[in-house]
Amino acid sequence: MTVLEAAEKWLPAGPALARALRADDDQSRARLMAVVAFAIRVLSAAIAFVSQIIQARLMGEFEYGIFVFVWVLVVLAGNFSCLGFPTAVIRFLPQYDLDKAEAEIRGLTMTARVFAMLSASTFVLIGMTALHLFGDRIEGYYLIPLFLALFALPMIALGDVLDGTARANRWPIVAMSPTYIIRPTLILVFMMAAVSLGAPATATTAMQAALGATYVTTIGQFLTVDRRLVRRYEKGVRKIDFLAWFRVAFPIFLIEGFGFLLTNSDVIVVGLYLPPDQVAIYFAAAKTMALVQFVFFAVKAGATPRFSALMAEGDRKGLAGFAGIAARWTFWPSLAVGALVLVLGEFLLGMFGPAFTAGYMLMAILFAGNMAKAMVGPAEMLLTMAGRQKLCVGVYVLALTTNIGLNVTLIPHLGLAGAAAATASAMAVEALLLHLAVRRALGVVVFAFADPLALIHRMEAKAT
Repeated sequence: MTVLEAAEKWLPAGPALARALRADDDQSRARLMAVVAFAIRVLSAAIAFVSQIIQARLMGEFEYGIFVFVWVLVVLAGNFSCLGFPTAVIRFLPQYDLDKAEAEIRGLTMTARVFAMLSASTFVLIGMTALHLFGDRIEGYYLIPLFLALFALPMIALGDVLDGTARANRWPIVAMSPTYIIRPTLILVFMMAAVSLGAPATATTAMQAALGATYVTTIGQFLTVDRRLVRRYEKGVRKIDFLAWFRVAFPIFLIEGFGFLLTNSDVIVVGLYLPPDQVAIYFAAAKTMALVQFVFFAVKAGATPRFSALMAEGDRKGLAGFAGIAARWTFWPSLAVGALVLVLGEFLLGMFGPAFTAGYMLMAILFAGNMAKAMVGPAEMLLTMAGRQKLCVGVYVLALTTNIGLNVTLIPHLGLAGAAAATASAMAVEALLLHLAVRRALGVVVFAFADPLALIHRMEAKAT
């Protein structure tokens, strides 16, 4: 039995959870997946927070700033290199499972893995070439960490595909715990072990620890997911419809790519304009307030397969009703978590080191942006599962343009406060655009304080 399977077996099962585990209806299964995802993100947030504090204390602001800037870049590149296939698996596999199309399932899961690995390897070659040609234009303290980070790309890409495969099969612990629990824990363990054995507490050592942790985590997840797929689907021929999958995956890649950039562009722009110690302060403030976002992630994990199933069934009212539920599941817990984080903000930042408390004002600004986004819940996944990827891309292009434009404009004048204001404003723009896009394209009102069926009822009344 693997570590992941043991975790599922010993998951605390009170009466409510036990009933949920036996539930047969799709909404209960979606709720269960959201609850499990929420629990994983709570534990993940605690692990990441402790890990970041220890690393910041070990390395100091400057080296820690180098590490987090490079790690954000490599995680972004790893996600980009999948070209949308992890979510494409979530999009197609439930439908194939409903149709008993096991040949297509075998072909889809194999193709997604191979494609992600090949694409990530291409990114590695491009990155190596860029470092060789433009290395003299990059600050020297970034070069070795960037070089090491490139070798993590194939494993990050494969891990994302395995995550998508596990989510599509509703294996939430197998899907999320490797990336959000096991990998950050191993990074910390490897880093502390290296320092205790005499290695310098630098960004280079931290990146070596991250590289080793990424390989160990992804290989373990691969073995677990592959074993489960063999148990669930009999061996047989693979049917590959690459063009059909790619036509869906590529717009998803654009959506997720712009989404990831929207989430992380502030850290990148801060890193381009300000020294690593300022990057460290901003990153600590942003990631502390990002504790709010694990609520959104949990609801998204549970809601996405349900959105896909409702679209396949053609249940428009069910889709609208569930979209409203997902928005409320997102907003109210986010408000509670965010308020608590703000109350404890200075204390939490002080744990990183005395210099980090300068980021408290940034947390308050970012909280406002997070709440604006929480009002519409996982609206972008609703559009994606409905096949409206191009519309979602347009939303993200506008929001990302707003984000980068405001960051570039405000950071030189306001420093870190400008970065926080730019990011919060972009979140509000994103939320408004998603609300309007879902309303216009699907006739669904997705808003935490609105009746999701009101628009449908008005349209039916007009039709009669």
